Amino acid sequence: MNKIEHLGIAVKDIDKSNEVFSRLLGEPAYKEEVVDSEGVKTSFFKLGENKIELLAGISGDSAIEKYLSKNREGIHHVAIAVDDIYAEIDRLKKEGFQFINEIPKKGADNKLIVFIHPKSANGLLVELCQDAG
Repeated sequence: MNKIEHLGIAVKDIDKSNEVFSRLLGEPAYKEEVVDSEGVKTSFFKLGENKIELLAGISGDSAIEKYLSKNREGIHHVAIAVDDIYAEIDRLKKEGFQFINEIPKKGADNKLIVFIHPKSANGLLVELCQDAG
């Protein structure tokens, strides 16, 4: 595992949140993207070597909409960059971690992603991500 790649923040209104984070960080989002498979619209802000990803649901049944129906806006997940996502999945499964998805899928920002279930990570949703190349 290399570094924290980004912090994912669940938001209700991505346009309003983009404005807030642009003012907070002194720069606009460098990228916005819709990830249909997750039912979200995302925007990314650079913060040194790390990033902040804002996520808003685009459909009522998206994971972010479900999350926001039970929780307030805020940190949704921590994404950790890895060199070999398949090796990390195998290693972590041997360590007893449970995954929401064990097969990497295409995520935002040209990444392959998997999520570790919060039940096996002290309540924290952890995303492993690798550059898709």
